[in-house]
Amino acid sequence: MRPPCEEIVQQLLPAFRSLVAKELIETHKFSQVEAAKRLGTTQAAISQYLGSKRGFRDSTKLRSTPRVRMAASQVAKDLAENKLTKFDVVTSFCKLCATLRDNQDVCQIT
Repeated sequence: MRPPCEEIVQQLLPAFRSLVAKELIETHKFSQVEAAKRLGTTQAAISQYLGSKRGFRDSTKLRSTPRVRMAASQVAKDLAENKLTKFDVVTSFCKLCATLRDNQDVCQIT
């Protein structure tokens, strides 16, 4: 049995990052390059998120979780409005992880 942290790092965080990237591009009209800069990743990673080649393994459950969708939308909005630094983005991912673990949502999603 794998610990929840391992599941989160390997499956949930890439999927969450892809949701934020899609939100930045589709809702806030960012370019792939700008979205990559804001998320602290590469344009190639953003392209893979958009093409569902990265971050979307079994992400249907994750995308259907209201708490996750709201968190992704809020992170994207705050990034678009320059309210978050790269460090703040990492912190928001950590907060989501803690929330999912505390509410035992991880067991339902993974």
